Amino acid sequence: MSSDGKPGAEGVDPEQLWLRPTEPRRGRRPSFSREAITAAAVTLADAEGLDAVTMRRVAAEVGAGVMSLYSYAPDKETLLELMVDHVSGELTVTNPPSGDWRADLKTVARLQRTHMLRHPWLPAALSTRRVPGPNTLNFLEHVLAVLRPTGLDGAAKLEVFAQITAFVAGYVAHEIAQAAVSRSPDRAAAEGRYLAAVAADGCHPELAEALSAPRRPLTPDATFTRFLNRLIDGLDTG
Repeated sequence: MSSDGKPGAEGVDPEQLWLRPTEPRRGRRPSFSREAITAAAVTLADAEGLDAVTMRRVAAEVGAGVMSLYSYAPDKETLLELMVDHVSGELTVTNPPSGDWRADLKTVARLQRTHMLRHPWLPAALSTRRVPGPNTLNFLEHVLAVLRPTGLDGAAKLEVFAQITAFVAGYVAHEIAQAAVSRSPDRAAAEGRYLAAVAADGCHPELAEALSAPRRPLTPDATFTRFLNRLIDGLDTG
């Protein structure tokens, strides 16, 4: 770990993080656990966003000294890994794959969207490479089973999972941002007037034609469904 508390260029060591005991081996038994620290960080992120998650704030939440947290999470990057996997435990799928992989994959994507809306910090946390923890691997195992009927090889299945997750994360990030804009009617009206002016200037005929087409339902659910259908229905499994 660097002197400023950030991980080095090698990133988080997955063996150290997921395969080693989670409790310190020396000293008196602590009154908190890695699970409690992670849960406190998630609660903080849910309420105030990722920027609010600092080692000092999390330590205060669990009633511990900042330095004692480093036995469990030596830096914020490691803490983010723990947080992502912690909430991935909510992605519980009880029904086995139906055999209709496209329908099952759409169900997976909808589950991911609901999950990310519950934890609005997740799209940003997933934007950098994460090391799959136990809960994430359980969910991945289900998705790979969903994709078995496709005949895709293992690498392609992993790529599909990454593609769907990236789509959902990007959509949810946009959805959250748009929800914030929609709370400002003046801003929305200004954007509408701007696009109308651009479409009428004669320099953007393709845009003018697109904007003149019949409007489709623009609710977040309807838009997500259209985008998702185009993505999954168009997946090439050849």
